[in-house]
Amino acid sequence: MTYSRLPFSGALALVLSVTALAACGNEGDTKAVDPSASGEPSSTGAPTPVPDGQVRTRGLVTVLDTGDGPELCLGAVAESYPPQCGGPELVDFDFGDVGAEKASGVTWGQYNVTGTYDGTTFTVTDAIPAALYDTMAKPEAGGLEPACDDATTTDADMASPEDMDATLAAASALPTYATAWLSNGTISVAVTEDPEAAEAELRKTWGGLLCVTTVEKTDADLNAVNQELQAALGDQLLTSGSTSPDSLDAQVVYDDGSIQDWADETYGDGLVRVSSALEPAE
Repeated sequence: MTYSRLPFSGALALVLSVTALAACGNEGDTKAVDPSASGEPSSTGAPTPVPDGQVRTRGLVTVLDTGDGPELCLGAVAESYPPQCGGPELVDFDFGDVGAEKASGVTWGQYNVTGTYDGTTFTVTDAIPAALYDTMAKPEAGGLEPACDDATTTDADMASPEDMDATLAAASALPTYATAWLSNGTISVAVTEDPEAAEAELRKTWGGLLCVTTVEKTDADLNAVNQELQAALGDQLLTSGSTSPDSLDAQVVYDDGSIQDWADETYGDGLVRVSSALEPAE
């Protein structure tokens, strides 16, 4: 789930985040590792690892063929009919008799795919359609939790939607403001310093549940890092955005740990959390 950073447009606005990148918003947009990927650092310093053995997708992903051959959609999929997405070319793939749909010359379906990946092409050794795929995956979290577990109410008469809007506006005007979000009826505000002063200011307009916490990075800081990630990782990067108030999540096509190490060395431990769309096959 992706969130939008303040300023808020209404009382029900949720957590802020850096703008997420979509791997494919239009037909033909492809997010794949450079053909010359060798595991060595790119011109930007970021490594481009390629798996040695077989890998598989993490759960189900869309496979789509617009007429030029099937592609493995590891990033975002446009919710149109037919869907639109792109990704590494698939070799030795068959949609089979279960689960594939066709419309307007496009064939697509959901599959768990296993095979080898050379940086541009995924050669399939096994593909399980969604109808035959048994998963015990846990549902994704619906959003951020409050910044503290001991939030209190000071004045129930100052907890209207109008009070909330005024408080969110006041939060964004704080000189140390970093980010803010709403969850479980609690306003959480992150500042870079002096949380006591920030809370005292916010209590002038809000008597409901409130948490004020401190973080090192502001909204602008995280946006700057996100822009750098886009340039450094290029086609390896599928999506990036903020799902916590002081870090970025970046999903890449494949990481053997070297991209995470590079991110930690470049931006500091824990600021960028790297996940891989492909994982080693057991």
